[in-house]
Amino acid sequence: MKYAVVLYDGMADYPVPALEGKTPMEVAKKPNFDMLGKKGEVGIVKTVADGIKPGSDVANLSVLGYDPVKYHKGRSPLEAANLGIKMAPDDVALRCNIVTLSDEENYDDKTMIDYSAGDISSEEAAEIIKTVNEHFGNDRLSFYSGVSYRHCLIVHHGTIDLGKMTPPHDISKRVVGPYISKSPNAKMLTDIMRESYKLLKDHPVNLKRIAEGKSPANSVWFWGEGTCTTLPSFESLYGVRASMISAVDLLNGIGFLAGMSRPHVEGTTGYIDTNFKGKAEAAVSEWKRGQDLVYLHFEAPDECGHRNEPFNKVRSIELIDELVLPVLLDYLKTTDGFKIMILPDHPTPIVTMTHASDPVPYMIYDSTNEKDSGVDSVNENSAKTTGNFVGFGPDLMKRFIG
Repeated sequence: MKYAVVLYDGMADYPVPALEGKTPMEVAKKPNFDMLGKKGEVGIVKTVADGIKPGSDVANLSVLGYDPVKYHKGRSPLEAANLGIKMAPDDVALRCNIVTLSDEENYDDKTMIDYSAGDISSEEAAEIIKTVNEHFGNDRLSFYSGVSYRHCLIVHHGTIDLGKMTPPHDISKRVVGPYISKSPNAKMLTDIMRESYKLLKDHPVNLKRIAEGKSPANSVWFWGEGTCTTLPSFESLYGVRASMISAVDLLNGIGFLAGMSRPHVEGTTGYIDTNFKGKAEAAVSEWKRGQDLVYLHFEAPDECGHRNEPFNKVRSIELIDELVLPVLLDYLKTTDGFKIMILPDHPTPIVTMTHASDPVPYMIYDSTNEKDSGVDSVNENSAKTTGNFVGFGPDLMKRFIG
């Protein structure tokens, strides 16, 4: 038996005015997804437990079968793991976004123009982070470059008691001052955020980007603090050899800690311009070399939700259906049997531009046990009508593998 999990990050949504009151899942043309849904199991699953802040870290841990209450020690340590960073027990990792802020003189009066610095390339970002590390790095602070705008800071002998370190994608188009931690423990970090604007506004990379009409990466922004964590291997829990295919350090870090193979795919960006087909082909290669389960993670729907891009969010769903599912199914149909599960990790509603905790629709298709789901098109509303509900997210993987 071969297994595929196709994770559309942030796909679930609320009714969108620009889509005539429908959700992107309802509007998107996704014949392959819906075909599988007609012959499979459709329902809703609560991936984010009550009292936990919704995010791709806790939600994907849940989908993979790991209880976030037990294993989640913060988002950034998961990303640090993929960067090969060895954390000491008293190290604290933080996500270090490079962002675009407006040009008011006082830092706290600036507006969060773009949490991704205009989808800055990893090569340009590495130059920015190099400058940041040269200026602010020391025996206690170490900066590491990641993918695009997503980077990592390690604070040696640090604390996670930092007050409210707000994710920048939660405050798009808002004045940043009210969202900067006032905790004395965070002062060293918030001082660096403020000073980084002076350091970076005239950086050669940014001057070139401005000349090209692109957004400058003119500030660092810290959030997602956490301490070192470990996970039992996925194979030890479920008895299958698994692979993770993703463009982002967070998912690859989870895969690393779970003992999953993590093939690199050229041209992956974490956005709608990613190499969709290349990721599907990499999944087939993983199965052919003996892996049992492949977890394909697509960041694009989530990014479109954060950016208030309803039509791009619809298109990202369609592109996965057009470029990914046919490649997977063409191969899987040649095997002795397969199961495929498709779902989002959490909603990223267009109207709020940030994550939500609502249960999400899921679909499980088993080629050896087709059934009539009673659903013609899989979406948030149709999934609720089936009566299938998984109240504890980590149980879904057990339900899938069986």
